[in-house]
Amino acid sequence: MRLGGGRESGNVEDRRGMRVGRGGIAIGGGLGGVVLVVLALLFGVDPSVILSGMDPAPQTQTQTRQGAPAQDEGARFVRRVLAETEDVWTPLFAENGRRYDAPTLVLFSGAVQSACGVAQATVGPFYCPGDRQVYIDLEFLAEMQRRLGAPGDFAAAYVIAHEVGHHVQNQLGLLRQGQQSNDMQVRVELQADCLAGLWARRAQDARQILEDGDIEEGLGAAAAVGDDRLQRRGGSQVVPESFTHGTSAQRVRWFRAGLQNGTLEACDTFAPRQL
Repeated sequence: MRLGGGRESGNVEDRRGMRVGRGGIAIGGGLGGVVLVVLALLFGVDPSVILSGMDPAPQTQTQTRQGAPAQDEGARFVRRVLAETEDVWTPLFAENGRRYDAPTLVLFSGAVQSACGVAQATVGPFYCPGDRQVYIDLEFLAEMQRRLGAPGDFAAAYVIAHEVGHHVQNQLGLLRQGQQSNDMQVRVELQADCLAGLWARRAQDARQILEDGDIEEGLGAAAAVGDDRLQRRGGSQVVPESFTHGTSAQRVRWFRAGLQNGTLEACDTFAPRQL
């Protein structure tokens, strides 16, 4: 990606090096053995789905920071990608008579406190509608990219754009529909994939951020996190009734729809009978 000369967003909060106090919840099986629930939650809407039944109330972070992280390349990459999402969604909302309130992206390591509860890094990147923030552990994200076979900087940008897509849905009043049923949750997730593609198309048209191979990286990342592929990787039988994010083919199809059309209308995943 061509982000070297781009601006960096100021809406990034770096909590790496902070330790979450009491109330931390262990989720998943860790990187030593990637379990299906971890894979299935990658790029999910919000970890409160698996925290249901537990107290979601904010809890105190009792430990102080162990030292301010350096201005590393990973953090700078995140700030630049987030700036690109802001530079796409702000004018697009304005075109539709709305104001875009950009989310804060929180970098963390190990575990983090959000308005949706305490989440371990094993949850993967997530968006919490309660505080309208995106949460990403860069080390875990890199490990998941390696394990899922979806490397590349644009694959990482797709993750960020997908989670920002959930923030867009939240502002448009669409995110709650995913709580109605598995089918509706799949439609919410596929729309976020489409919105990620829309972002890439608009950013490319405006600032030519893509290089050769970037689109393939994005499509590969979308395919890698299809429910059917994740269930097979986890050694389980494919059970369509349990899908929450869509098949690999569906995720690729909707990401491509946003990429090719670059319009909100093209990302209406709630209208078609067949996804």
